[in-house]
Amino acid sequence: MTGMDRDAPIVAVATASGRGAVGIVRVSGRGLLPLARALCGRELVPRMATYGPFRDARGEPLDQGLALYFPGPHSYTGEDVLELQGHGGPVVMQLLLARCLEAAAEVDAATGRACLPGLRLAEPGEFTQRAFLNDKIDLAQAEAIADLIDASTEAAARSATRSLGGAFSREIDALREQIVQLRMLVEATLDFPEEEIDFLEKANARGRLDRLQATLDGVLGQARQGALLREGLQVVLAGQPNAGKSSLLNALAGAELAIVTPIAGTTRDKVSETVQIEGVPLHIIDTAGLRADHEASDEVERIGMARSWQAIAEADAVLFLHDLTRVNEPAYAQADADIAARLPAPGQGATVLHIFNKADAAQAVSGVDADVRAEPQPPGEVLTLSARTGEGLQALRQTLLRQAGWQAAQEGVFIARQRHVQALNAAREHLSLAQAHAAQRDGALDLLAEELRLAHNALGRITGAFSADDLLGEIFTRFCIGK
Repeated sequence: MTGMDRDAPIVAVATASGRGAVGIVRVSGRGLLPLARALCGRELVPRMATYGPFRDARGEPLDQGLALYFPGPHSYTGEDVLELQGHGGPVVMQLLLARCLEAAAEVDAATGRACLPGLRLAEPGEFTQRAFLNDKIDLAQAEAIADLIDASTEAAARSATRSLGGAFSREIDALREQIVQLRMLVEATLDFPEEEIDFLEKANARGRLDRLQATLDGVLGQARQGALLREGLQVVLAGQPNAGKSSLLNALAGAELAIVTPIAGTTRDKVSETVQIEGVPLHIIDTAGLRADHEASDEVERIGMARSWQAIAEADAVLFLHDLTRVNEPAYAQADADIAARLPAPGQGATVLHIFNKADAAQAVSGVDADVRAEPQPPGEVLTLSARTGEGLQALRQTLLRQAGWQAAQEGVFIARQRHVQALNAAREHLSLAQAHAAQRDGALDLLAEELRLAHNALGRITGAFSADDLLGEIFTRFCIGK
């Protein structure tokens, strides 16, 4: 996108591909009225829907629909915007799109010039990029548009709407304003040292920094919650064959997604499903049963186990299922121990939860208690449940949320991304260093000023006040075409 002419007018189909009741072709640029006359055969009143035919080069109607004209800067992109809302068939949309490109080169009778020279197809995300470049929205709001479209839960959608409305940006702007005030005081003291102003005492720099750090911590906590709402949690079900992984996936999803049989090794490849718990999306992956490679029945099972270990390496949480009806079998216990030895150690990867499944069956077996645990006790949190009856499922759900860091019943959470969390963490580190310099009564004001500048810049990266072109390209090229 960076190689494209950002001043050239653009056009694209703004609705999803496929059939629909309504389809929209959107044009953005400067001086769109001649093109509107060529397409609609009449003058359009700004911000008023006009019903009529969309005409081809011979004046014949291609479709009937609504035309809306939004003069810049009071439009989505900040430029003139023309929207043609017709019937949502893919052929009709492509005809209207081709007609826009054709009409752009035609001579307008009123001006004697081409209707819209240089009109070209839009790149993915280019309409929203222009809104950002024309100061209609900041970068965090632009990302919220994509997050709203991609939201997988109601909570994520509501949080994205808050970010789109500027809730997150206002928090960041308030932090940046506080840092600016501190920077002004520090720079003034550096510029006029002969005044012998006791900066730290009279300006209460340390008190201001403490309050600023506390405010930033609050925003960081909300951003982490927002990132969790947006990205969810990757949860992998792991364990030996026939431990009940597929049954647990079906129980959490509330549907028969995976085939369940008493035959060990029924699941040969990954089966994925996204469920939500209190609005947090959980991307659950049921994997092939794990055992030693030499015990695999064939090459397909070996490939399935390799994919299982790859999924475990990429997971946020691993639910290691143990079969309560077999925990007293030495061979089974040893195989579980072998698997546990290969799982991530605490603090070195995914969180591992030990799930003792088939509590209902264990209770029915003479001499086997549903509360039996493998010896020695596995590290970390241990839960007992029955995927078949649902016993213990709610405790598992709450444990997963707690492990993810989700705080229930929070109001006003805004959507956020990992890059936002990283920028806030960077700002926090710089403010911590600034506090250390402010505590030194023998000077270090130049270092304090530098740390405040770096914290200010880190926050600016969130809203786009300091953004490299490669970052903008990475963000906007992930949008759909027409948005």
